[in-house]
Amino acid sequence: MDGLVMCGGRGERLDADCEKPLVEIDGVPMVERVRDALDAVLETVYAVTSPATPETRAALDPPIIDAPGAGYVEDLSYALDRVVRPVVTATADLPFLDAAHVRRLRLAHDDRGLAVAVPLALVRAIGVSVDRTREIDGRTVVPTGLGLVDGSETEWLVWDDSALAIEVDRPGDRALAEGYA
Repeated sequence: MDGLVMCGGRGERLDADCEKPLVEIDGVPMVERVRDALDAVLETVYAVTSPATPETRAALDPPIIDAPGAGYVEDLSYALDRVVRPVVTATADLPFLDAAHVRRLRLAHDDRGLAVAVPLALVRAIGVSVDRTREIDGRTVVPTGLGLVDGSETEWLVWDDSALAIEVDRPGDRALAEGYA
C-alpha cells in the first residue's frame, strides 16, 4: 500500500515565514515528520505539491506528484488518479502523526474507505483551533486529515488520540505544538 502526503496548500492562516509544510516543530519540518510516519509502514509515499509550494517541492526527495493547486479536494483527486488504491492519505500539518497511527489505520481497512476524526471535546481541551466539525454517532468530532481511500464509501473512525488532535493551522497551534513536542 502506498501513501500521499498532501503538502500543496497555501497555509495563509498560519502566517509563517516559510511554506506551511516546511514549518518546523521541535526543529523538524512538519512534512518530514508526516512522510517519515508513512514511510515506516507503506511501500511508496508521494508528496503532493502545488504551484503554491515550490520551496517544499525543492526540499523533498522524490517521488512527488505536482498537483495543479486548485484546492485540497481537487488536488487530492488529481493525486488519486495517479496512484494505485487503496492509499493512505495524510495532510502535512499533522506533526505528531506516527507509524503506529498508520499501522492502526491499515489494520482497520477491510474494503472500505476510512477517515479518522477526534472528539471535539479533546481538541478543545488541548486548545487547538477548529475549522470544521461533523456529527458521527451523536458525537461532534473534528476530521484529522488522516484517511485511507480505496474507492468505496468512507467510514469514519473516531480515535481519542491527542497526537492526532494537533493540526497546525494557525500561529497558536504552532506554539501549542512546540510545547507538546
